[in-house]
Amino acid sequence: MKRLLVLCLLLTAHFVVQAQIRLPKLISDGMVLQRDAKLKVWGWDKPGKKIALRFKSKTYKTTTDASGKWQVTLPPIPAGGPFTMDIMGSAKITLNDILIGDVWFCSGQSNMVHQLNIHDVTYADEIKTANFPQIRQFWVPTLTNLQGPQSDIPNGQWKAAVGEDVRPFSAVAYFFAKKIHQKYNIPVGIINASVGGTPIEAWTSEEGLAEFPSLKTTIEKNKDTTYINSLNRRPATNAANRPAPPVDMGTSGTTKWFDISYVPKGWRPINIPGYWEDQGLKDLNGVVWYRREIEVPASMTGKLAKVFLGRIVDADELYINGKQVGRTTYQYPQRRYTVPADLLKAGKNVFVVRVTNMAGKGGFVPDKPYCLFAGTDTLDLKGTWQYKVGTAYRPMSGGFSGGGGINAQNQPTALYNAMVAPEIDYAIKGFCWYQGESNAGKPEEYATLLPALINDWRNKWKQGPLPFLFIQLPGFMDYSYQPAESGWAVLRQAQLNALKVANTGMVVAIDLGEWNDIHPDNKKDVGERLALTALKTAYKEPIVSSGPIYQSAAIDGNKVVISFTDTGGGLITNDGEDLGEFAIAGSDKKFVWAKATIENGKVVVWSDEVPSPLYVRYAWADNPVNPNLYNKEGLPASPFRTDK
Repeated sequence: MKRLLVLCLLLTAHFVVQAQIRLPKLISDGMVLQRDAKLKVWGWDKPGKKIALRFKSKTYKTTTDASGKWQVTLPPIPAGGPFTMDIMGSAKITLNDILIGDVWFCSGQSNMVHQLNIHDVTYADEIKTANFPQIRQFWVPTLTNLQGPQSDIPNGQWKAAVGEDVRPFSAVAYFFAKKIHQKYNIPVGIINASVGGTPIEAWTSEEGLAEFPSLKTTIEKNKDTTYINSLNRRPATNAANRPAPPVDMGTSGTTKWFDISYVPKGWRPINIPGYWEDQGLKDLNGVVWYRREIEVPASMTGKLAKVFLGRIVDADELYINGKQVGRTTYQYPQRRYTVPADLLKAGKNVFVVRVTNMAGKGGFVPDKPYCLFAGTDTLDLKGTWQYKVGTAYRPMSGGFSGGGGINAQNQPTALYNAMVAPEIDYAIKGFCWYQGESNAGKPEEYATLLPALINDWRNKWKQGPLPFLFIQLPGFMDYSYQPAESGWAVLRQAQLNALKVANTGMVVAIDLGEWNDIHPDNKKDVGERLALTALKTAYKEPIVSSGPIYQSAAIDGNKVVISFTDTGGGLITNDGEDLGEFAIAGSDKKFVWAKATIENGKVVVWSDEVPSPLYVRYAWADNPVNPNLYNKEGLPASPFRTDK
């Protein structure tokens, strides 16, 4: 009898929960709704339930369908607010502080993810003075789904760009929104759905990938949970044959190498910054310890301090005087660690860094800050340190994980299903897209995948050809001093070609990269150029929003004459020097550096080595040295090639 009573109570609780009216996380307090557009508001309640929504003194009524879903459509509303919305069903929900303005769906990989907080040194003043209650961001949590589109996300809320709440804002999206807000004095909402290291196909729906047979096959396989579980299940191994995990001598002994009592023996000199493979440690993957005694003046003690250790490949732990003050588990973040006020002492202080590297070159990335800050004093940490190898990993095809599996966030449709699909009924102004690094290994495929994504999202939102703005990849990796092939250049060309899709706009960022950082620090110029592109594409302002874009090439004897659009007030070099980064080739497609001049609003290219030229390339490299063709508005020309 008791068990039956418990069961009845559970069933009653279940039906009460089912009957409770519920809204998607996106429709919540502080939301920004799209101005001058039909607005869908939706949610769930028990089937057949009458729903009433009251907004701006008008009431809209509907009834839930057999699945319990309901939806009402509000007429276009001009910018304004704040407003309150009441929704009545099985219960009453009141939403407060609603603004009407422009909403932009911002997506992509890590350069769209990167928050102001990550760049809080560069943008310290921006964070300190942020007071824009009408700029708001909804951050979509990282989620995947291989089965199909989700109807909602588990959590999320709208936050205003005020005070410390601005720190989680995407830096690019924030500077973009700020420019739009200040230009039109309207609320701007950012829906940020972005995940680092993810490919474009993960953000595209199954319908959007219909023309890609291999991806369709993968999608169907991934729907089979038995198949996925078999991939993710660790294979059984013979314990007797399993290699022992590598032992780090720095942590395995009685005295750890970071202990203040440790007496170093057998350490060798090495320079910071720099990779250890460039300093005598050939092909070493493993753990390397760095040690140095730093003389700290009394003026730097007794107060909070900061240590900047640039970037480190891959993971690191920093110890000062035997105490751990910071650690990072992967290579991309800049290392900025806070040192407690009571840790530093006047005179000798022992700094120890344990660096773990799994593949490629390990160590400290050059051209980054390596300093100790306290009060108004700064100590330079660059120079000669001592090092000792804690362990060297044995080359193994399977690493030490012992198993396989797939990374769900890299699978086709996985991010669309979980992070995009729940938002497609929410009216927006347009899309901002910053992605491509993860597809640079197959750049030719990107030429069809990017238009497919654009069309897919437009079809899903059903608001017509919404403006789609995207950022071309900046320069990255080693500088190229000879003409060469480049996957990043091919991907930039694919992005350039996507401008053929109607109502699109591209930001050229070739000059905003860093050779040693896939996450360049300058996010403000990217965001503001993105806003310029929006002003022209979405807001129809009669402005120059882009640098020169390749239009056509004409052969004139031993020269090639290049015509451009978006020349603005005229073509210039931004440094006053001769044009650089032009290469030319004949029928053999063997490119050599060319001379180039600006003549009558065009660029004339030639080389004495190529008497019968056919093809021209500009800034065709992972990281071109000096792409200095601009228009007078100060915007750089897009890299391009005339050969196919």
